Amino acid sequence: MSDHTTADREARLLASVPDGLLIGGRWRAASDGGTFAVHDPSDGSVVAHVASATVADGTAALDAAAAAFPAWSRTPARERAETLRRAFDLLTARADDVALLMTIEMGKPLAESRAEVTYGGEFLRWFSEQATRVQGRYGPNPEGTGRMIVSQHPVGPCFLITPWNFPLAMATRKIAPALAAGCTVVVKPASLTPLTTLFVAQLLQEAGVPDGVVNVITTKATGPVSEAIIRDPRLRKLSFTGSTPVGRSLLELAAGGVLRTSMELGGNAPFVVFDDADLDAAVDGALAAKFRNIGQACTAANRFLVHRSVADEFARRVTERVSSFRTGRGTQDGVTIGPLIDEDAVAKADELVTDAVHRGATVRTGGSPLDRPGTFYAATVLSDVPADSRLMREEIFGPVLAIVPFDDEDEAVRLANDTEYGLVSYVYTQSLARGQRMIERLETGMMGLNVGVVSNAAAPFGGWKQSGLGREGGAEGIAEYLETKYTLTADPFA
Repeated sequence: MSDHTTADREARLLASVPDGLLIGGRWRAASDGGTFAVHDPSDGSVVAHVASATVADGTAALDAAAAAFPAWSRTPARERAETLRRAFDLLTARADDVALLMTIEMGKPLAESRAEVTYGGEFLRWFSEQATRVQGRYGPNPEGTGRMIVSQHPVGPCFLITPWNFPLAMATRKIAPALAAGCTVVVKPASLTPLTTLFVAQLLQEAGVPDGVVNVITTKATGPVSEAIIRDPRLRKLSFTGSTPVGRSLLELAAGGVLRTSMELGGNAPFVVFDDADLDAAVDGALAAKFRNIGQACTAANRFLVHRSVADEFARRVTERVSSFRTGRGTQDGVTIGPLIDEDAVAKADELVTDAVHRGATVRTGGSPLDRPGTFYAATVLSDVPADSRLMREEIFGPVLAIVPFDDEDEAVRLANDTEYGLVSYVYTQSLARGQRMIERLETGMMGLNVGVVSNAAAPFGGWKQSGLGREGGAEGIAEYLETKYTLTADPFA
């Protein structure tokens, strides 16, 4: 496909994306007419302008969600399920468009965007199936004086705040279980990548989601708009994916209304390679765990803890592979590494690498920003990274693979757990017993044992410690949007 044809296709796609706020089933401008620009990080060009919601717009979106809640919560589960299934089918039919849109606004290679469409779509399909499986229980109380009925009910209007790094999957992972449970939602996508959510909201409308059930507000005034919604007594649930510091602030706000909260926060994932590991498999897993989404994932491996006896060989193999990566705009054939999301992300990656090198780490490949238009950082491998380096404590969120040697299992566990985060860990070993011990000993909510990617719509996603609260996906995901009611009835045989 020629550059001219590609540019025409991108222009047509961008023109088809709504640029307003979706409130009560109607697309509209911000109340003050404000807008903000969306940029392509591969060259910094402006690709769209979208409405920037005010506090009044956020309140109007919650008005619509609250008004739609009684009818949607009483909609039969089968009908809610079929609506979500239609949305899945529509998303699948438009997969190429959605993938291209993500690559334009976020920067990831097109192949990864296509994979995200598959992954994100699965949440619509999975929760369409879960909608009809909300269950309770019935039985006599222990004293035999009555019957206990335990039932599940939708929690109410929800505020869903999604991040920029997976603009499709993070939206469907929250919207789908909420709608399946009978809740209505106000969605606020990240201002860096709002277009995918706007496009998906349009597909949900086509699927037959009633007016007011899904409302979308894009805004640059994130703090004031979010605070007004969270403080509103009609809101009953807050779900947020993002950094731990922002999550703490939102939890403080949510405490005022004693809101149900789901928090998927930061990570500092250890990737542990033992001396008995299949090194070919470990290298493949390392590349997937580190460089997926250009390293901009909360599940990205941050610290590669490798047994000293195989550390040099592991470093040689990953360096050889990483050195062959092609960097460029995600729409170009063969590109492995796209741009980071913005200049701040480039500066953060460079600061962490510079700090590690200053403390004694060795740069095997990469190690600096690229001198070209856009926000690119070279795919990097560091070895012999000192334990006091900042990147051992801080989430990198960039294409930097940092190798730290260890001598025995106890040291590996100590290093892996030496963090405030506990989202995911990865372990490579051919010992079944060691693998079982690591499941028990590592303080993370998820673990990949001889695999480098763990995310799945049918599995509970979430972390321990300061990596968050609650779970998304799996049977557990819909429970986050349900309240439990216990009813005692008189003994019918008395």
